[in-house]
Amino acid sequence: MSSLPQAALAELPADIVRTAPEDLAPHLTDWRGQKTGRADALLLPRSTADVVSIVRWAGRHGVGLVPQGGNTGLVGGGVPEPQPVGPVVVLSMRRMAAIESIDPAGLSMVAEAGAILANVHSAAEEAGCRFPLSLGAKGSATVGGLVSTNAGGVQVLRHGTMRSLVLGMEAVLPDGSVLNQLSALRKDNSGYDLKQLLIGAEGTLGVVTRVALRLAPALTQRTTAWAGLASAEQALALLRRLRAEAGETVESFELISAEAHDLTLHHMPALRSPLSGAHRYHVLIDLGAPPSVMESVLAAAIDAGEVEDAAIAASDAQAGGMWAIRESIPEAEKRDGGSIKNDISVAVADVPAFHAEAVRLLAATHPGTRAFVFGHMGDGNLHWNILPPVGAPAGWLKQDGEQARTQLHDLIARFHGSISAEHGIGTLKAAELARLGDPAKLAAMRAIKAALDPQGILNPGKLFA
Repeated sequence: MSSLPQAALAELPADIVRTAPEDLAPHLTDWRGQKTGRADALLLPRSTADVVSIVRWAGRHGVGLVPQGGNTGLVGGGVPEPQPVGPVVVLSMRRMAAIESIDPAGLSMVAEAGAILANVHSAAEEAGCRFPLSLGAKGSATVGGLVSTNAGGVQVLRHGTMRSLVLGMEAVLPDGSVLNQLSALRKDNSGYDLKQLLIGAEGTLGVVTRVALRLAPALTQRTTAWAGLASAEQALALLRRLRAEAGETVESFELISAEAHDLTLHHMPALRSPLSGAHRYHVLIDLGAPPSVMESVLAAAIDAGEVEDAAIAASDAQAGGMWAIRESIPEAEKRDGGSIKNDISVAVADVPAFHAEAVRLLAATHPGTRAFVFGHMGDGNLHWNILPPVGAPAGWLKQDGEQARTQLHDLIARFHGSISAEHGIGTLKAAELARLGDPAKLAAMRAIKAALDPQGILNPGKLFA
């Protein structure tokens, strides 16, 4: 039953309030279907002024606000808690989806928080530019969600995370005031850069409403290739060779284990592997360089025994087919059933050693588990997921699986890595952040949260255990 009086909801404009169960349902369960929360209402602001009114209203009534973009998160950060303390509403930004302006000369764009990433890509391309951040959920992920989680994606190697691509921001703070740092200035050294504080804060410090994005010039040359290798060590050797020969033109370098490759083709029969043989590992590469550069590097790598086989896309359609495999991996994993998802990062040079140690560890402590690994090897970020043993009992994920996750996190700590490279903390990793995080950093985070949001109304229950 609702804990929010109807009289309180009546203070808001009727056309931004939804309370029907069928309206709320899509916003209460995460993309993986593993967390379902409860909320008293769904609010759909049309403007920054609406968001200001909502935040001030929430403060008056002690209502928790859960900001939500495309609801494509993987750590439970964008949905309310199953048993919230006090009334809670979901604040969906989907109505605020306009791309307001593009400056091709200044390589910038201003978009509302609800703008879909695929639409941002299209608008930039029409203006002769590009927005150099892409991920599998580009058809539903929103600008505000990407900012709030400091999303990475497949082009971090050259262009950085979302933090590097935000020039300016407008956001509503917990007291209802508007942070207006929307200017697309490349240089502004006038005190604290508060927008950076909100990037990666998962909606706990403010509601992002509009963003000035950094664009890049359109690629005049692009070459995509797929390589098969025998080991992660060989993948690292190929990465070093590429960087030595192609420099900053290396856009993407994605590592895919045989398990991830094979399972994706099994669940997505329309996809075809670029190579005919079986390989223990696969690498997907994008260069902003002509095919001759890729041909030279791959030929040298094959001669050196670093690569077993390779294929260079001869057309945009072939390149798209290669990327379709990579982008379909999360959906294939979802179709296959439950798994323990881990979004981790270690130093690039440590990736092979960490991976080998993690495989040995799980083989010894949880026999039969399968390492389902893929991700952005070029920046040390792997999705090191764990599939249960074949025929495992229904409770394996909650018992043995969580034990395996804890062991993996301990190994990450020994490698001085991170338990969250790009997906955020949400609620899934809050306890582990409290266990393994730097105490001084955690204390500072709590102090900032208390200073900006003393009532705790923004995204309650997230980040902090």
